[in-house]
Amino acid sequence: MTRRATAGLLAVFAFALAGCAPVSGTTIPQVSADVPAPAGAAEVTSPPPAPVQSCPNLLASRRPPSPMPAPGQMPAGSTMAKIVQYGKLRVGVDQNTYNVGFRDPLNGRIQGFDIDMAHAIAKALFGDPDKIELHAITSAQRIPMLQSGEIDIVVRTMSITCDRLQQVDFSAVYYDAKQRILVKTNSAIQGAADLGGKRVCATNGSTSLSRIAALAAKPVAIGVPDWTDCLVMLQQGQVDAVSTDDVILAGMAAQDPYTRVVGDPLADEPYGIAIPQHKEDFVRFVNGVLAEIEADGTWTAAYQRWLGSLLPGAAPAPPAPQYRD
Repeated sequence: MTRRATAGLLAVFAFALAGCAPVSGTTIPQVSADVPAPAGAAEVTSPPPAPVQSCPNLLASRRPPSPMPAPGQMPAGSTMAKIVQYGKLRVGVDQNTYNVGFRDPLNGRIQGFDIDMAHAIAKALFGDPDKIELHAITSAQRIPMLQSGEIDIVVRTMSITCDRLQQVDFSAVYYDAKQRILVKTNSAIQGAADLGGKRVCATNGSTSLSRIAALAAKPVAIGVPDWTDCLVMLQQGQVDAVSTDDVILAGMAAQDPYTRVVGDPLADEPYGIAIPQHKEDFVRFVNGVLAEIEADGTWTAAYQRWLGSLLPGAAPAPPAPQYRD
């Protein structure tokens, strides 16, 4: 290489280095971004009434038939026979609660613990667990869609309450949950007493929202359509905490390692399968299905598959059913 060529290359390198050097006096502006709240999120300015705390035989449901009818051979004129004639069991479910009722991003199917319960009922009706029509609904849509006849049952983390028993019937308890609180890992909130003035998210139409609004600490209740909206708002700093059933919160914590569940349980949340009123035969049938899957290990297998990784400790025994007749 000639001296002239060498000098030329050095000049190019010097020019390139000069171009990479910071310009004196130049600053990078810091622009704050407005983060929109999820659609439908709103502060609860008129708190919903607190749920009635007790009523006679709250958890007692109808006794199963003995014997149970064979799949595809439902009694003539029964609610079950009409469902079999339709060809599918129409079920209101969630699609946003991880491992309970959620849409798998890999295959697009709604699945989870609640969905396994629904498939078991379809299998008992038709002999085929896939004779099912899943309707993804919000918490607030559960009772209206049952009452309108658009769906046959709701299997969607639905707690049995005195208020709801005035509007729908329930199966025996199929899962025992507890209402708790989810916060970011660096939050100072340790329990319900620390929620004074804090923004706490729950879904519209849930017992969780009513209970948060009624707390003595006087938090600011924020209602949203779906639980995933609560997690997004917590991540974006738009709420300070989320409060709902422990199994739902455990799913959120599994998706976001920067969150944790804190505090003692605020209340019991016994889950039942909701059924339109005046369909006593179907309530009995569903209770028979629950008794069968709890006895043959199907319930425990579903728990271990979906919930065992979320909740610490050994799988619990299925809830003991209570019947009133």
